Amino acid sequence: MCGITGWVSFGRDLRTEQAGLDAMTATMACRGPDDEGTWVSEHAALGHRRLAIIDLPGGRQPMSLSTPDGPLALVYSGETYNFTELRRELAGRGHRFATDSDTEVVLHAYLEWGAAAAERLNGMYAFAIWDGRVDELVLVRDRMGIKPLYYYPTADGVLFGSEPKAILANPLAEHTVTLDGLRELFAFVKTPGHAVWEGMREVEPGTVVTVGARGLRTDRYWALPTREHVDDRDTSVARVRELLEDIVRRQLVSDVPRCTLLSGGLDSSALTAIAAAQLAERGEAVRSFAVDFVGQAENFVPDELRATPDTPYVHEVAAKSRTEHRDIVLDPDQLADPDIRAAVIRARDLPAGLGDADASLYLLFKAVREQSTVALSGESADEVFGGYQWFFDEEARRAATFPWLTRFRRLSGGDGSFLQPELTRTLDLPGYVRGAYETAVAAIERLDGESDFEWTMRRISHLHLTRFVRNLLDRKDRMSMAVGLEVRVPFCDHRLVEYVYNAPWSLKSFDGREKSLLRAASRDLLPQSVVDRVKSPYPSTQDPRYVANLQRNAREYLATPGHPVFDVVDREWVAAQVEREPAQLGPGGRRGLERTLDFALWLEMYRPSLKLT
Repeated sequence: MCGITGWVSFGRDLRTEQAGLDAMTATMACRGPDDEGTWVSEHAALGHRRLAIIDLPGGRQPMSLSTPDGPLALVYSGETYNFTELRRELAGRGHRFATDSDTEVVLHAYLEWGAAAAERLNGMYAFAIWDGRVDELVLVRDRMGIKPLYYYPTADGVLFGSEPKAILANPLAEHTVTLDGLRELFAFVKTPGHAVWEGMREVEPGTVVTVGARGLRTDRYWALPTREHVDDRDTSVARVRELLEDIVRRQLVSDVPRCTLLSGGLDSSALTAIAAAQLAERGEAVRSFAVDFVGQAENFVPDELRATPDTPYVHEVAAKSRTEHRDIVLDPDQLADPDIRAAVIRARDLPAGLGDADASLYLLFKAVREQSTVALSGESADEVFGGYQWFFDEEARRAATFPWLTRFRRLSGGDGSFLQPELTRTLDLPGYVRGAYETAVAAIERLDGESDFEWTMRRISHLHLTRFVRNLLDRKDRMSMAVGLEVRVPFCDHRLVEYVYNAPWSLKSFDGREKSLLRAASRDLLPQSVVDRVKSPYPSTQDPRYVANLQRNAREYLATPGHPVFDVVDREWVAAQVEREPAQLGPGGRRGLERTLDFALWLEMYRPSLKLT
């Protein structure tokens, strides 16, 4: 896992721009604390920061090859889990390798098949290749969008990087956010390709972007396919288990310590149990980590989202799978610490966080990194198998909008109320969401003969796999890479995603519950309590001291005359929230204060030019 960046210019000699490239590369140090390197030619400059995972001495980057027609140079972030098979195939075609790294396999795969090599990769990856044979830059992103990749077209080329901060470090990139960028920040719809910063774009998942002297073109090599599912229940369950066993085995490959992230839910428990069984065959034990809050288990109060605390289930799984387990217990002062908030915003480059859920994830990953470099996560299982409560919510099913927004509004009343009233009217978030939904639904293919109900559930599944999950994958990547931790997501293996997506809803919920296929495929490995447990989202602190800390921090901004955050946020709304009793502040008020504090700090750190008209 690494951070990549670069600059292509057909109108200047980049061999004179080493300082600029170095500045861009330096911003990726958190993603790659182990090594750094650059490669520069007349029109292309590539930068790399390395987190060494496989072939520690041999995987240095940028990596290049000489050909009779010009050089190939690669900067690569991620993992290719089938690199051993690809290496064997390429060796059979005459390729010779100097290292044992997957990076070299990807470079030779491009030499053999060009950009079509992406179709052969199984993994999470974002990479850039300068093809000196034709003077073109090729940017490639994995199918599900696990690894990030951004680009910024310029007058004579392009800037690119794993994160916006790499691009923003170049003077050619403007630090501007328009109304459309704010809409994307506040709507929670994750428009494909949208990067919030004006002029910047994300390479979309499953896509190749090629930049040459004549301009830029985009080609999609993968999209979520619609196919008929012909397997019966028993065969489907067996196939899910078979895929999970293969995926976990591949993703346990590492030359550095690895672990699992364990929440006590079905997803992470299944992965932990499979990993533990596979490592036990080698005489090894799996390490597992869980996040918890001071007093949470003892003082837990059930609510509409979370019926049970995680910790008792975590400990049952750890005991059954014989993991080397550690709870990371956080207190409300840590969760509301402005320095932690700043670290989160720096990691994400935007005030697009989720309050204490972001802070706790960052602190969890920071603690995990002290003992492991690679972690397996249960992220994305809810999107793949249909685990969220709103999959079963009739109002959400019927609504002509993203189903999660229906539930969010019911729980918190939305989060637009903290914005300036005039800005709220100008943004017209309902209109933005409506347009985004119509665009998203138009891209979904209906299976011939599919019933209206199954078509509804296919739409809901597709929206989660192409919109909702990308918010979570981006959050996971930024929080983990901010501390140099590689988090792998087995449930995003495209083989599993395609197979389960096309299973009818009647199979995905055959026992009348969420994630029926996953439950049946892993039942024999898990404590019965976990098999029976109702879905519980990522934990959030219930401690009123956390809310009191938010209120105290918000008062400091209220006491700062002319702070630019109040060009966006309604000062009177904030003033009303800080005077309420912490225990009486509802989800919408808490969420609004969190976003206010995020936005204020982001304005101080990044000093963006906001165009509010």
